[in-house]
Amino acid sequence: MKIEHIRGRQVFDSRGNPTIEVDVQLDSGAKGRAIVPSGASVGVHEAIEIRDNNPGKFLGRSVYRAVDNVNNILNGKLKGFNANSQRELDQFMIEIDGTEHKSSIGANAILGVSLATAQAMANGLNIPLYSYLGGANANVLPMPMIQMIGGGIHAGNATEVQDFLIIPVSATTFSEAMEIAFNVYNSTKKIFQDRKIPVAVSDEGGFWPQFDSNETPLSLLTKAIESAGYIPLKDVSIALDIASSHFYSDGIYKLSSEQKEMNASQFIDLQENWIKKYPIISLEDSCAEDDWASWAQLTSRLGNKVQLIGDDLFTTDIKRIRKGVENKVGNAVLIKMNQIGTLTETLDAIDMTRKAGYRPVISARSGETEDTTMVHLCVATNAGQIKVGSMARSERLAKYNELLRIEEDLGARGSFANPFKSGFL
Repeated sequence: MKIEHIRGRQVFDSRGNPTIEVDVQLDSGAKGRAIVPSGASVGVHEAIEIRDNNPGKFLGRSVYRAVDNVNNILNGKLKGFNANSQRELDQFMIEIDGTEHKSSIGANAILGVSLATAQAMANGLNIPLYSYLGGANANVLPMPMIQMIGGGIHAGNATEVQDFLIIPVSATTFSEAMEIAFNVYNSTKKIFQDRKIPVAVSDEGGFWPQFDSNETPLSLLTKAIESAGYIPLKDVSIALDIASSHFYSDGIYKLSSEQKEMNASQFIDLQENWIKKYPIISLEDSCAEDDWASWAQLTSRLGNKVQLIGDDLFTTDIKRIRKGVENKVGNAVLIKMNQIGTLTETLDAIDMTRKAGYRPVISARSGETEDTTMVHLCVATNAGQIKVGSMARSERLAKYNELLRIEEDLGARGSFANPFKSGFL
């Protein structure tokens, strides 16, 4: 099947910001559609999403130039291209762009075409996208990592820590994992209500109160786990997205909400103390994105105790993942498709992560949409872990609901990943 026509348009993400949607039609009549998400916590090494930066249009956030690049450049150059040659398609678009971080055509434009083409092929073959990408071996439902409390730039910097999440480690199916998450979410909500703590909702659907320290949410969330009838660590564990690049400068980690400044060793001490006091099993971006020496110290001290995920550190880029492996930094990689900009580069990043003995964690962005491609990518690669957001906001629930459908579709052929069944190791 060959590409007949490509069309891009500007739509909106979950924060109400413009983003790009792409339709691909094949000569068979099959169609595919993809919407590209956008991050707020953006690493400096990510592929470049093109925005117009015209203050007179959507406060400079419009993506009309990226849309034009789809409609007036990629549409013409890709007409007649074999849609089943995904790797060749992605590489051709990279060559058309001609820049290291896709800043000419735009990673948002390129990724939209890449994903919509794969969806068109799956639709043309009348099979789910996860089957098209992963074949008969695509049968593993992931362990979800669910935000309960939001912080950082996702929640008005109420805390420096960006996400306080749970992992339902005692679950034996994806459906059961979601039931546990529902119970803890509502238990957390009741604690806020009982204490008359006013809350808003963060970008990813978690609760957004004001706290007097970064540790207070840990204590509250541990109590919420217990109030829901679960044993902390045994049934439900805590994961943190520290997002430390946002409060790091010149060797210092600055917790402004607590009026504290720490060097890397002191900041790692703080996190180690949290691990001792609370049922924490996973930390993300515990050190800044280019603070490699501190990452090595962190991994040496905590790498055999908890999952250490690199997000801004690795940016779904095989060059940075390779550097991390060579320097024994981290033990897991957050995978975000729009950090790198094509489907096949994302698949390569997952493959390298696995071969290195690290864990891939498929992740949404803070500016999400109803698109569910990331869910299919997770099942297609049997990645085993997924980080979507909270139990609220429809752009988050679209992903969870799609996983429930896939669980039903797989039936007895499916299995549930639990990397934490016997603790971290």
